[in-house]
Amino acid sequence: MIPYGHQSITQDDIDAVIEVMRSDWLTQGPAVERFEQAIAEYCGASHAVAVSNATAGLHLACRALGLGAGDVLWTTPITFVASANCARFCGADVDFVDIDPRTYNLSPAALEAKLEQAEASGRLPKIVIVTHFAGQSCDMQALGQLAQRYGFALVEDAAHALGGRYRGTAIGSCRYSDVTVFSFHPVKSITTGEGGMVLFNSDDLNPPLRELRSHGITRDPARMDGSCEGDWYYQQTDLGCNYRLSDLQAGLGLSQMRRLDEFVSRRAQLAAGYDAALADLPVRRPWQEPMTGSAWHLYVIRLQLDLIGMSRGAVFAALRKSGIGVNVHYIPVHLQPYYQRLGFRVGDFPVAEAYYAEALTLPLYPDMTEAQQVRVIECLREILQ
Repeated sequence: MIPYGHQSITQDDIDAVIEVMRSDWLTQGPAVERFEQAIAEYCGASHAVAVSNATAGLHLACRALGLGAGDVLWTTPITFVASANCARFCGADVDFVDIDPRTYNLSPAALEAKLEQAEASGRLPKIVIVTHFAGQSCDMQALGQLAQRYGFALVEDAAHALGGRYRGTAIGSCRYSDVTVFSFHPVKSITTGEGGMVLFNSDDLNPPLRELRSHGITRDPARMDGSCEGDWYYQQTDLGCNYRLSDLQAGLGLSQMRRLDEFVSRRAQLAAGYDAALADLPVRRPWQEPMTGSAWHLYVIRLQLDLIGMSRGAVFAALRKSGIGVNVHYIPVHLQPYYQRLGFRVGDFPVAEAYYAEALTLPLYPDMTEAQQVRVIECLREILQ
């Protein structure tokens, strides 16, 4: 089976983890700090806080930005459920904004129209989370302008996008947003096994994010209620979580960062190969905004079902039977049973639903060989023709 995604681990990565295992630190130690600094410097952000996964990072971002009961968060329906669930963890309501039919990212035009309606009804969002789907940046300049005009915080769910660029700037710089969150799951740009990173430029967010990551505890006397009783002393000043990343994971992440640009370049090379080979097939290939440089986490095609004469499910099953590990990204979040029970219905976000009916993710990962890609293309061609 050729998987849709897979990690790339070398002996250097293994040696980096062994080096940490032989050190004095396994959990919160110097490797975590070095990893945070490496990501911040690569992206051009002022601060980076390592966390146990991107879901944790989104939750912490919402907490640090003050989201709570009575507030509402908006996000895209074409994303992993974590982009919406983080609001529910905070007791807030969730709503969605339909996608752009070309990029499959949240549509700035749809967002602006919805904001106008929400302002009239007095129910503007406190936070909007946008997802850089498949590694291609949203139109952050347009979204940032809307955030300033309507007064909401803007969070980038960049789980797919480490190594990508927008208008010549690294995704994660937070030039147009308040917070960016990355994922280091094995199929992402780099891996730490599990892990994530929260990036931001505001000095005010740094203490609460670091404290909320570790049970809401501080050892800083300046942030305590009353006096500090000694070097052993700490205070829990808020209700936090244990969302820490270990030094073992950070050691792997630091090693992987040395190959990040190589990984992204290889992904782009494979994507270009698909673009050329699939041009004459009844599929819509991924469209790329000229002002973006995708990290190419996913290569998603849309099947032209009216020309193929078979369902997406049938194409999916035939490819899987042939040993091609295709996948589908994503089932629209508003169609999940949990969100249906909150009142969302089929037809609420028609562009997202039309996309989902035709979407198919082809294998793409740095260690994928030309022979494997040729096999994927040949199997797809045989099934569709």
